[in-house]
Amino acid sequence: MTKHDVGEIAGFLRVPTPPEWFAMAPGNLDLLLIDHANCEKKAAASALNLMFKYVDRPELLQKMSSLAREELRHFEQVHDLMSQQGVEYRHISAARYASKLHGAVSSTEPNRLVDLLLVGAIVEARSCERFTGLVEVLPQPVAELYASLVRSEARHFQDYLALARAYAESGSVDTRLDELLDLDAELVTASDPDFRFHSGVPG
Repeated sequence: MTKHDVGEIAGFLRVPTPPEWFAMAPGNLDLLLIDHANCEKKAAASALNLMFKYVDRPELLQKMSSLAREELRHFEQVHDLMSQQGVEYRHISAARYASKLHGAVSSTEPNRLVDLLLVGAIVEARSCERFTGLVEVLPQPVAELYASLVRSEARHFQDYLALARAYAESGSVDTRLDELLDLDAELVTASDPDFRFHSGVPG
């Protein structure tokens, strides 16, 4: 990932992840890895769902096919790391982050497709930002994996955003993007009951 990519994502998101969240990560490594594995599966599923729903969008089909393969590979890497770290893969509750963002998605087309793509861009950007910060606080094997994932997450962010801009009927998504970015900022800075990869700060 280049400095330009880092700057682009930092400028895209409204607020950085609170430092308190990063401070809690090393002591909650098992929850972080389990939830991260779940997030990778959900990201692949979201890409596949878009492929099934929007079969008339050739560029979307190509981008989402590649993205789904990469997300499943990331899941495999995280799962392997969990085994190495002695983390048992078990069921845990999901963070409210993704459900709240997806809950804001329009129910009517073509706004629904654009909203789904914008949410995808925001989730990937936030993931990229968290990977970058986690590299500084986690033990070496985990930090090395997270450093290796940053570049692909940045590319996924760019792909989602470019597709949203291409498919927006008005030619502009800025107003809607502002609304969803404000929601992202609210969710990552608010108090959450549990520590998760995309949670706010538990407290």
